[in-house]
Amino acid sequence: MNQPATKLVLQAVYEWERSDPQRIYMTQPTGNGGVVEYSWAETLDEARRMAAYITSLDLPPCSHIAMISKNCAHFIIAELAIWMAGHVTVALYPTLNADTVNYILEHSEAKLLFVGKLDDWDTMSAGVPATLPAIALPLAPPTDYPQWDDVIAGQAPLGGEPCPPPEQLALICYTSGSTGRPKGVMHSFESISAPAHLMLAELDIRADDRILSYLPLAHVMERLTVECGSFYSGLHIYFADQLDTFLQDLRRARPTLFISVPRLWLKFQGGVLQKFPEQRLNLLLKIPLLGGVVRRKILDGLGLADVRLAGSGSAPLPAELIDWYDRLGLPITEGYGMSEDFAYSHLSTAQRRRPGYVGFPCQGVETRISDSGEIEIRSPGNMLGYLKEPEMTAECYTEDGFFKTGDRGHYSDDGLLLITGRVKELFKTSKGKYVAPVPIENLLNSDGLIEQCCVSGPGRAACYATLQLAEDLRPKLADPQFQEEITPRLEALLKSVNTQVEPFEKLQFLAIVSEDWQVANDFLTPTLKIKRNVIEDAYDPHLDAWYASGQKVIWPS
Repeated sequence: MNQPATKLVLQAVYEWERSDPQRIYMTQPTGNGGVVEYSWAETLDEARRMAAYITSLDLPPCSHIAMISKNCAHFIIAELAIWMAGHVTVALYPTLNADTVNYILEHSEAKLLFVGKLDDWDTMSAGVPATLPAIALPLAPPTDYPQWDDVIAGQAPLGGEPCPPPEQLALICYTSGSTGRPKGVMHSFESISAPAHLMLAELDIRADDRILSYLPLAHVMERLTVECGSFYSGLHIYFADQLDTFLQDLRRARPTLFISVPRLWLKFQGGVLQKFPEQRLNLLLKIPLLGGVVRRKILDGLGLADVRLAGSGSAPLPAELIDWYDRLGLPITEGYGMSEDFAYSHLSTAQRRRPGYVGFPCQGVETRISDSGEIEIRSPGNMLGYLKEPEMTAECYTEDGFFKTGDRGHYSDDGLLLITGRVKELFKTSKGKYVAPVPIENLLNSDGLIEQCCVSGPGRAACYATLQLAEDLRPKLADPQFQEEITPRLEALLKSVNTQVEPFEKLQFLAIVSEDWQVANDFLTPTLKIKRNVIEDAYDPHLDAWYASGQKVIWPS
């Protein structure tokens, strides 16, 4: 049986309040280059005042209190206040549409809402029930809600060190909904505290570390590594301001820890190669002394020169991309986790990693592969269950308490895990063969021309792939000269991929699409995974013509 953490998240926070109250904990951009800094004392003072206000509302114990906000200091301060007052947080992604906002608020039976920094509040606000009380955080868009600063101004801070018991519900994280309605994943104080506490030893995170928080705090990966991790380590959190200030925000933070997703690692590479053509860069990096200067200049330009630990998650990184960053002196480690285990499952290290593999089990994690090839995990971060779904919860666990991840995979001889796809993503061709699309997609995504792809073909004689080209190439899609130049490269890629897969997995054609796959148009989840069913439905009307064309590479008409 896994042991609980030596201290819970709130206990860790109170320790920083007592031991180093004036230490700067968070740096929040306020626009136009301005920032506000929050010490541990200031963070806890505001949290205690809001906790006192929430307590004055006399809500039922363990009420669900929702937050809709991009990453910002007051996301964390509000969460601390909710916990101190004995309640449960329900964080919503800041990119949801009004229908999903309404569903989550109603399904979770939220009693109060905090509205924070948002880009599209006008669209989302229609989903907020008119009867739901709400408070506007600093940096929130204009609303009629009471303002955070006004609310806490007249409140005496909550005293003592209130701390709910380990088994009490702490937060509900709604899954990003790659298929169907989001599910409410319930985590206790123990299941968020134990992983965060154990992560310190796994990653050697220290109080003098710096991190930029920009991946959604509504998701468990950022919640674990940035928020809860900071409660134990005391590291300095910087926040990003806007998309167009991201590099400026990175340079301000000079992070020592940087966690990202493949899409952004590819964008960084693309930006570098626009200034340093690949052949020239490779030549420069091989020259003694000069190579070191070039590496430093590139990493300085990205704001990553001080990074000692770079991580990636959500999807596999192409081996060529890992090798490229290795040559820059920035080894990237990959990991694997889920909402249901609070993202605490597998990690790689710079000394123990392999392209395509997500690492080895973290401390305290038990794993196994079922007879059907499914990865099963018993983690200190395993959830309490799905909100209002006892039957679904029971179906997700084995009789001896292992969570059935829904992912297929196997371990190498030295204990590294390779994920080969989702159990439910397998599709059957008209020839009766089952195809796992993810390994084929990984082969395609290793090419720099491609930003994202989706392999499909259920009920068809052969598989196919839809492709979104790299961002800098998409404006040229309608240019005949560009098509003529790129078609042979894509045909060569298709031929190469088909030599690496089973005969029944071979792709008949590659179809380039003109639409941008984004969260906003529902092609991607908020954590930037493709929504396979949405993509398949979008291009289904074209399939008969695509198959009949006989072309290997199909351009948008």
